[in-house]
Amino acid sequence: MFRRIGSAVVRHPVWTIVAWLIAAVAIVATAPSLPSNSDESSFLPKSYESIKAADLQERAFPSAFTPSAIALYQRTDGGKLTAADQKDVARITSELGKKHIDQVQKVVPGQPSKDGRYAMTLVQMDSKNAGQPKQADAAKVLRDEAKKLAKGTDLDVKLGGSAAQALDQQDSSKRGQALIGIGTFVIILVTLLIIFRAPILAVLPLVLIGLVSAVANGLIAYATKLFDLQANSSISSILIVVLFGVGTDYFLFLIFRYRESLRAGDEPKEAMVNAVGRVGEAIASAAGAVIIAFLALVLSTLGFLKQMGPALAIAVAATLVAGLTLIPAVVSLIGPKVFWPSKSWQKEPENARFAALGRGVQRRPALTAVVSGLILLALSVGTFGYKATFDLASGSMPKTKESMVVQDEMQKAYSAGAAAPTDVYLSSTDGKPLDKSAFDAYARRLGAVDGVASARMTQVNKEGTTADFTVTLKYEASTDKAIDAVGRVRDVAHSTAPDGTEALVGGMSSIFKDINAAVNHDYKTVFPVAAVLIMVILGLLLRSVVAPWYLMASVGLGFGATLGATVWIFQEGQGHSGLMFMLPVIMYLFVVAIGTDYNILMIARLREEAREGRDPREAAGMALRHAGPTVAAAGFILAATFATMMLAGNSLLSEMGFAVSFGIAVAAFVMAMFFTPSLTALIGHAAWWPGHGDQAPDAGAGAGAGTGTAHSGVLRDDEDRDTVHDSAGRRG
Repeated sequence: MFRRIGSAVVRHPVWTIVAWLIAAVAIVATAPSLPSNSDESSFLPKSYESIKAADLQERAFPSAFTPSAIALYQRTDGGKLTAADQKDVARITSELGKKHIDQVQKVVPGQPSKDGRYAMTLVQMDSKNAGQPKQADAAKVLRDEAKKLAKGTDLDVKLGGSAAQALDQQDSSKRGQALIGIGTFVIILVTLLIIFRAPILAVLPLVLIGLVSAVANGLIAYATKLFDLQANSSISSILIVVLFGVGTDYFLFLIFRYRESLRAGDEPKEAMVNAVGRVGEAIASAAGAVIIAFLALVLSTLGFLKQMGPALAIAVAATLVAGLTLIPAVVSLIGPKVFWPSKSWQKEPENARFAALGRGVQRRPALTAVVSGLILLALSVGTFGYKATFDLASGSMPKTKESMVVQDEMQKAYSAGAAAPTDVYLSSTDGKPLDKSAFDAYARRLGAVDGVASARMTQVNKEGTTADFTVTLKYEASTDKAIDAVGRVRDVAHSTAPDGTEALVGGMSSIFKDINAAVNHDYKTVFPVAAVLIMVILGLLLRSVVAPWYLMASVGLGFGATLGATVWIFQEGQGHSGLMFMLPVIMYLFVVAIGTDYNILMIARLREEAREGRDPREAAGMALRHAGPTVAAAGFILAATFATMMLAGNSLLSEMGFAVSFGIAVAAFVMAMFFTPSLTALIGHAAWWPGHGDQAPDAGAGAGAGTGTAHSGVLRDDEDRDTVHDSAGRRG
């Protein structure tokens, strides 16, 4: 099949390129815009208690005051606020309310801090648009107007709260995307120049993948609108890296094989057909593993991951199609001039270092397997120290952003939980008015919970059927202590609710509590499903039951090593309270799925060498000699491109960038190069049970028996000459 694709593309390269250009223009021109939502509650389905509580609040208290933005005032000299300062605060609050800024419903004064150094203005916005870009725009207007009104006074005013955090996150995301994009381009360009010493080959993948990126983003926008998925600004940064990183991987897989065919003496066009025929199955299987792993995120209960899964799967699918059609078409059109001015493509280097590594694995497979396995196990020890953090706002932007400064200052000036109090909604189950005489005792029981600073009944709805108890925690809403405390509040709220009533606990800490439960659900669902589906792909590719088990075991070790190293670097080394809660899920999918790419490429080449009559150890050595440069180049570029996410300046993308780049480096330079080939060499022919994927064609059985199974099952009668050339070229 892949040879037929290669033949069609090489015969009609111009039409293939024109078809891509037409598709790109049509998709980009007609694709809908991609909205962004940064509201944490939108991550969760309606079945969780925090979401039920939010829905109840809207019904029972439609005009309830929930601040979306908080203007925090303090004197420029840091001293206590004077009477004149208090008048200025009141004036600014009043004038902000009179400006009728879009989305702003109420502007009211807040409580001064106990030490007299701070005062607040609380701003309520339309709850229906929480987390939407229009509220970030409103926060920008509020921030600018508040600073203008404070000019000429002794006050310093800063804007915080969820709307201001969305604004700062949006600005930080744009800066991060620019840095990631520039870093990715520079790394790919410089690395390809070093590898091939050919400017055309260095620039070509950037141009082609740029075209694929436009197509993929348009398709993602269509899918997001069609399936009503949640969009998030962080996905754009990840998409850049996935498209260019994975796209360059597939480009390298093809170009290295194309160069090898040219060295074996094939005509340029035939060399490209052979390259697609030989490596196409490995690329398709690798992409299939990545796509299936990403699609497994659809099983997640978190909206963020539900959106990320299909988006990344679409991006990889578009890259796969380009790898099998667009890239071969363009390269075959240019021909060997693509390597200009270098002439190294004409002859394989004599004493290649990968040949030496291959001989080492061939001679000592047991030692290689033990040493590489112990390295992975040692790094995996760090996983026992893993802790999660749920502060998405501070995780997605630097601490120096204004809204983050406000959050930190409010924790010092007020009760740490005052910025995001917990609400307990007590409702009658029979529709009759509540017994108000029980309110005081219920509030006292809530206030006595460990971790609660205060609890009081604040309002009852018009019908008298629902009461709102405001519970202020001692801890900032996203901390582990606050999440544990809200769990205890839930237990007491449910168990001590008066007869004929039920309680629902809402607020940010309650949302984070439910996100924690959702992530734990995903660990039990997404991980196993992705692993099983990837094993199925490996089984189909290798026609083996044995090989997928140890291949997935090696990838699992790689995941453990990556998480362990990330814990040591960020929790132990940099003192982070924990890693972002979704990091293990994302890391698992990237490291397992993309890490499997390199295992697939290496094991497919090992099988090809075995089919030429080599014993398991020699096949492992030759596979490392020939596939090693491809894996090393692809692994380095992909790891380096993910490392550019660390330039974004926020802990979420820094942790993600380090973890995924480290995991890919481990997958390429430890698993694929040493662990997998040495294990396969040790297991020998049994690795391919119950099939005979490593057996050479039986020459005595006639032409028909020897041509249909050679080389990954994709070669046919017209490829016998290429098999001879390839074998002779490599052995020479």
